[in-house]
Amino acid sequence: MTTQTTSAQGGLATALEHAQRLLERDPALARQQAEAILEAVPRHAGTTVVLAAAHRLGGDPGKALAVIAPLARGLPSLAEGQLELGLTLADLGRTAEAVAAFRRTVALDPRAGEAWRGLAEGLDLMGDTAGAEQALAQQLRASTRDPALIEAAAALIDNRLGEAEQRLRDHLADHPADVAALRMLAETGARLGRYEDAERLLTGCLEIAPGFAAARHNLATMLYRQNKSAQALAQIERLTDRDPRHPGYANLRAAILSRLGEYDTAIGIYERMLAEFPNQPKGWMSYGHALKTVGRQPDCVAAYRKALELSPGLGEAWWSLANLKTVKFDAADRAAMAAGLEQPDLSDDDRLHLHYALGKALEDAKSYADSFQHYAAGAAIRRQQVDYDPEENHADVARSRAVFTPALLAATAGQGCPAPDPIFVVGLPRSGSTLIEQILASHSQVEGTMELPDLIVMSRRLGGKANRREDSTYPEMLADLSPDALRELGEEYLERTRVQRKTDRPFFIDKMPNNFAHTGLIHLILPNAKIIDARRHPLGCCFSGFKQHFARGQAFSYDLTDIGRYYADYVDLMDHFDTVLPGRVHRVIYEAMIGDPEGQIRALLDHCGLPFEPACLNFHENDRAVRTASSEQVRQPIFKDAVEHWQNFESALGPLKQALGDCLATYPDTPRN
Repeated sequence: MTTQTTSAQGGLATALEHAQRLLERDPALARQQAEAILEAVPRHAGTTVVLAAAHRLGGDPGKALAVIAPLARGLPSLAEGQLELGLTLADLGRTAEAVAAFRRTVALDPRAGEAWRGLAEGLDLMGDTAGAEQALAQQLRASTRDPALIEAAAALIDNRLGEAEQRLRDHLADHPADVAALRMLAETGARLGRYEDAERLLTGCLEIAPGFAAARHNLATMLYRQNKSAQALAQIERLTDRDPRHPGYANLRAAILSRLGEYDTAIGIYERMLAEFPNQPKGWMSYGHALKTVGRQPDCVAAYRKALELSPGLGEAWWSLANLKTVKFDAADRAAMAAGLEQPDLSDDDRLHLHYALGKALEDAKSYADSFQHYAAGAAIRRQQVDYDPEENHADVARSRAVFTPALLAATAGQGCPAPDPIFVVGLPRSGSTLIEQILASHSQVEGTMELPDLIVMSRRLGGKANRREDSTYPEMLADLSPDALRELGEEYLERTRVQRKTDRPFFIDKMPNNFAHTGLIHLILPNAKIIDARRHPLGCCFSGFKQHFARGQAFSYDLTDIGRYYADYVDLMDHFDTVLPGRVHRVIYEAMIGDPEGQIRALLDHCGLPFEPACLNFHENDRAVRTASSEQVRQPIFKDAVEHWQNFESALGPLKQALGDCLATYPDTPRN
């Protein structure tokens, strides 16, 4: 090799390095530099990749594709060419093709961290959550050269979470500022369900490295999972401000806005993202959820159908259609769901959703025995996934009965925050609570919100309980709180829920059914708040809950014995408060509401201190957003059809009847009466 040749190659390398450095700072200058190199050295592979990247980063992925596609075809073993092709296709919204390119990249270079990241994002958009998690773990492994972190990442990939956690903690003891290790430990904590620990680690990580986008995305997700929606929004908006076209960031922002009740904004984000990146089955499904909430049912159905067109085995999309309660599946739909269940690689989540959806389809077709088998199969899968102990729930009810004595209630009378704003609608899911909410929200002085998690979050904090299996001092610790502390808790609840209030109406509804367990807390901290107990026939309520797959919570509902015992415990606790606080709770019997709507509505409004308004009788004309499984049913006039649905399945309900005990025989009265 001559000195002149060596010098020319050195000059080319220097010029190419300069172009690569310019990419992030000034893509236009990088493009000019790359074009100048290619004039001197046509078809130079590395420079062609830089030119394509410059077009892409400059906002013209179409030109980038025209540059990179021929190179990727001509040199299929060039990893950097396949990577740039994947990034360009992802920018163009051609997700499936991008995923294929990223797979080719990591096959050529397993340490290509950016390709693993792109693969994770693409798989997530396509609905392959498990594959996305694996790719993210591989990205963590690829992005470090430290042997200790490589071993920890390998354990994380294999789901050996205890080992991964120990290796990472040992590493951080010597390297406390290693942001990659902090993020990996947070991911381990999240998988173990320790969201608060993960949040703390990610916050610390970002204090060290504020520009660490992946950690900020993780933090926004962690906050969202903990119902810290306002904080989650602040984090994700820092990312969308920097990268407004990133579909993962945009989808999370839309989900957070939906939870905050900002549906129009969320729907606009989904529409922009899906126009640009249409190959997102989960994106279409989330868009459908938002459309359902605001009552745009035809558009909602079309969105769910689009998700299924892209991913026929997406069980949650089938269940979302079934969960509208108003969509009737035809024979082709039933066949498609049955075929989906035959797929050997189907995830548990897809399988249980398909079982629930097919159960609903067969119930509508009056094939009740087959329908029950599918409901039971879906529930059995979900029961294995949830952490629920009926004995613990029974003990918690006994503890509450022991704490809230006439003596305590007399000693605390007149304490707490005096604001009358909240109306709590409690009970069991599928008891008619959404109907009550819709009636009240049709009144000019009452605002409907959603099933607010705040009281439950506060109770866990008060008991010092970081996760389900830890011991709690709640509710016993309530007996030791000062009047100031009780008032401050009431004020905290009002402040926490203020973000959900969109109007200036003086009263608002919190429809979290599980708040019945916190009736005593409500009374102590908000003595002027109203409490409405929605109650339905035990078999109708419990079986309706059993055949309903809930997005979160309600872990008691996936076994007939569990749900029967839970209903009996609920009746026992509410009977206790009827005894020690007579008249404090107003009960609405679902069947009575169906039989005499006007009489029951007048009594309900009277208890709330509200004058009668005809709009409350015409609640189905209210166009407010409704965020529960009954959203479509309450947009129709009261109908009696659902009251006795359980009778079609009565032969299978023996375990439920036995668990209910005397509650079944004495309904609507309590066994004590």
